Amino acid sequence: MSRIDEQVEILMAGTEYGDPQIKERMTEELRERLLQAEKEGRPLRVYCGYDPRKPDLHLGHTITMRKLRQFQDFGHEVTFLIGTFTSLIGDPSDVDKTRAQLTPEQVEEHARTYQEQAFKILDPEKTIVRRNDEWLAKLDFRDIIRLAQNFTVQQFLTRENFAKRLEAGQPIYLHEMFYSLMQAYDAVALRTDVQVGGQDQLFNILVAGRKLQQALGQPPLIAVIMGESLPGTDGEKKMSKSLGNHIPLMTTAEDMYGKVMSVPDKAMPIYHKLLFAYTPEQLKELEQRMAEDPMGVKKALAFRVVAEFYGEEGARRAQAHFERVIQGQGLPEDMPEYAIEADTRVVDILAAAGLTRSKGDAKRQIKGGGVRLNGEKVSDFEALVKLEQLPAVLQVGKRRFVRVVRG
Repeated sequence: MSRIDEQVEILMAGTEYGDPQIKERMTEELRERLLQAEKEGRPLRVYCGYDPRKPDLHLGHTITMRKLRQFQDFGHEVTFLIGTFTSLIGDPSDVDKTRAQLTPEQVEEHARTYQEQAFKILDPEKTIVRRNDEWLAKLDFRDIIRLAQNFTVQQFLTRENFAKRLEAGQPIYLHEMFYSLMQAYDAVALRTDVQVGGQDQLFNILVAGRKLQQALGQPPLIAVIMGESLPGTDGEKKMSKSLGNHIPLMTTAEDMYGKVMSVPDKAMPIYHKLLFAYTPEQLKELEQRMAEDPMGVKKALAFRVVAEFYGEEGARRAQAHFERVIQGQGLPEDMPEYAIEADTRVVDILAAAGLTRSKGDAKRQIKGGGVRLNGEKVSDFEALVKLEQLPAVLQVGKRRFVRVVRG
């Protein structure tokens, strides 16, 4: 197998376009672009964009990052693009209603740690980090008109999410159509050869990006569209922070290990396939191991995932914590402490100690039966931790603890 053939086989693995003819065309275009770049003595320019709509990336985002890493390993130029401008609007591709708009301050705060998180997968020495406000913020209204004249309203209305909203009588705002236009201009600004994305990016990349590049005199990009999305901890729906089924990258080793262990057994094959590129033969072997020792398989997966982000020592620590606290129903040795000087409401302590996002969230956790004081379930919003009870242990869910002590 030639080096070009090897690259095409690996780089197109796991891609899906909903149409075998499109996949065949993208495969051949990638082969031709690789040959052309080799003759020119240059690497391919490859990028994927990540909008900082939320402050943290999660394990699902690493699927496209792993594909970027494959391009890096073959010596190609990879750009990790932070959508500091596009995120002000928000991508409408995978939602059935208008996204709330963010402020520049919110976007900046969310974007602050994206580079650090990306380098958990990407090689920092080989990664170019860009922000798309570098070029999008400089466009004036004439520029927008010039770019928009390359598209029709009908093209946008054929998109599945817009079509559903139109049929249901739900509003589709004009600014939402600008998102694809802006993302397409990212490809132009970067003069990209390849753009990597998920299934929800088919229109933005395959239609808008390629068309705008051609209209502005550039060769159309090759779309590398990942075929499957990583399901969340429910094992069903696509991993998403808004659904609360995500495994964040910016968390503790113990929390990451515990969340991977909470994934249903039925999702083990797709986790191994997407995170560690298991072949059909390996998946068949995995199925046999799952039948014999499902807990062992999940522990091995959780250890491997955590080790990738926190090292083997972090993974060993996380596994020991899980076995002691979750399996052994014990208490963590390194439990944080919170001091009180008088009898204090449980909801106040939970919010102040950071075990819940707010007092309202604390009440929701109590209502859901997820709060325990010294092992006993708390059911009263006005329940107190009394000085005479100290030291006491408050627990939210299975993995969040605080030891309450006298201040």
